[in-house]
Amino acid sequence: MNTTRQFDLWGIPFDGEATLGWPGSRYAPARVRECARWINMRIRDGHVYCLETDSQMAVGEHLLHDRGDVKVVPSNTLKTFTATREAVMMSIREGRVPIMIGGDDSLLFPVAQGVHDALPGRIGIIHFDAHLDLMDESEDQGRHSQSSGMRRSLELERVAPTDCIQVCERHFNFPASGQFKHDHDLIHLSARDVIRLGPEATVARILQRVKDADHLFLSFDIDSVDPAYAPGAGAHEPGGISSNEALQMIEMLAPHCAAMAITEVNPTKDVGDMTSTLAAYLAFSFAVYGSRKL
Repeated sequence: MNTTRQFDLWGIPFDGEATLGWPGSRYAPARVRECARWINMRIRDGHVYCLETDSQMAVGEHLLHDRGDVKVVPSNTLKTFTATREAVMMSIREGRVPIMIGGDDSLLFPVAQGVHDALPGRIGIIHFDAHLDLMDESEDQGRHSQSSGMRRSLELERVAPTDCIQVCERHFNFPASGQFKHDHDLIHLSARDVIRLGPEATVARILQRVKDADHLFLSFDIDSVDPAYAPGAGAHEPGGISSNEALQMIEMLAPHCAAMAITEVNPTKDVGDMTSTLAAYLAFSFAVYGSRKL
């Protein structure tokens, strides 16, 4: 039976682990909120009209509640991670679905940790990203940089690689990360795979892969989208998916997921709020389409 869900929006204005690419994602929560303000106001009497389906969608009066920003400590990554984990856990324990707006992609780990610690059973991660984020440790980046979020998440007790999938990764990465993937049966669908398959077939493959997980966390690094559509990112990797493909897949995945994070939106590199607006629509679409849990 379908059950109605409500959502919490949290900002995490932290880019202290943006050790590669451009810093500036600390400014994303405020900018995404501004871009989302006029989208959210379209809900009237608990309904919003969807043009894609030509239908009135019942979403309730309080679909998306802004909880403000997580209390970050710019000079202390681990304290920021603890505050992020606790915010995620708070929302889930109150029966709500957290949508976390970063911030750099090191935040993948504390959000995954919050889902893991708040919910029982096997936790699967659907990881949209241009990069693998599987670095273990390096002298240049340490253990908790934006290159290590997925690796740290896979060390959680009830997160197994076989319950996870990476989506939209492309081009070149560290040899050790590729070896880790093969050694641990962690699979990916490259951006070329996704474009060739299309959104519906891609989502079918994703859900088949993670079907044995009890709860799913959707992590969406904005650089999974091609820089032509999302120029305000922490790094540019050509050959990504379109904004339309991203939105379609988020809509289909939302009912299956217990939490979402959107990371690496960088307003200092954006053009006319293109990327912040896309992030706002990704968050709002996740809430609207995820308001009914399958």
